[in-house]
Amino acid sequence: MPRRSLAQQLCDAGYVKVNGLPAKSGKELKPADTIELRRRNLLLTVKISKIPANKQVSRNDAADLYEVVSEETLSDSPFESE
Repeated sequence: MPRRSLAQQLCDAGYVKVNGLPAKSGKELKPADTIELRRRNLLLTVKISKIPANKQVSRNDAADLYEVVSEETLSDSPFESE
């Protein structure tokens, strides 16, 4: 499955939040935005460091675009919404 399709499905299902609010797949991000991604029993929180000028970013450069703030394992059912 392409990454954009998966991202859209996760947003539509309510598993993605930007700055604490439910995100839509077309949400434009800015530096300092915080993204929460819930997938199965994992909650990943990342902070955007910078937005690249080009859409194509090498794998090596991609790591400089965000910072992992936290990664939590959740004990409740992955299919329950918050």
